[in-house]
Amino acid sequence: MAQQDTEKQHVADAGVLPVDDEGFVVDTEDCEAREAAYRERGTSRPITVVGNPVLHKECKDVTEFDEELAALVDDMFASQRTAEGVGLAANQIGVDKKVFVYDCPDDEGVRHVGVVCNPVLRELPAEQRRLDDSNEGCLSVPTAYAELARPDYAVVTGQDEKGNPITVRGTGYFARCLQHETDHLYGYLYIDRLSKRERKNALKQMAEGTPRYPVVPND
Repeated sequence: MAQQDTEKQHVADAGVLPVDDEGFVVDTEDCEAREAAYRERGTSRPITVVGNPVLHKECKDVTEFDEELAALVDDMFASQRTAEGVGLAANQIGVDKKVFVYDCPDDEGVRHVGVVCNPVLRELPAEQRRLDDSNEGCLSVPTAYAELARPDYAVVTGQDEKGNPITVRGTGYFARCLQHETDHLYGYLYIDRLSKRERKNALKQMAEGTPRYPVVPND
């Protein structure tokens, strides 16, 4: 998505985040060091843009939690930083796997950094579905933005890069990021949730703009 203690430390360094009393991952600790470690091991790749087939189909489940996946995650963090994004799905760098990374603040300015494989967005009860009609952008639709209503609270279940089951929750902008990146891995871009007129306008913005990061052209 486009922008806007000793034991715990040891666990986080091993790629396994601690959990709170409710079972949600604690992804707000040591964010700078964790993101830098991923990014510095990785190689930045160009971003695929709308129209590329890999963005318009459901990705394959991650079944091997191995060195290849670890290297992909590192490259995703490097690519995300180059593009100045807050979230990135694997198919946005052309890889057909259900994994996304994020480095995203919530509405209180608290930074969240993590990795989710095989994400599933939890259905919210009606009383928790407060819609936030804010601007949204996407690295795969460069230079374009549109208002899109999404719930201001999101819960995603999945696995970390080691294969451990995890549950991630977010509010505000971070909730939007979790929903946006999960959508990507099931073949949906945010513009697919817009009206025909709004989608056309977003694509026009993209056509008239110049990406600030390397992209893969659609031949």
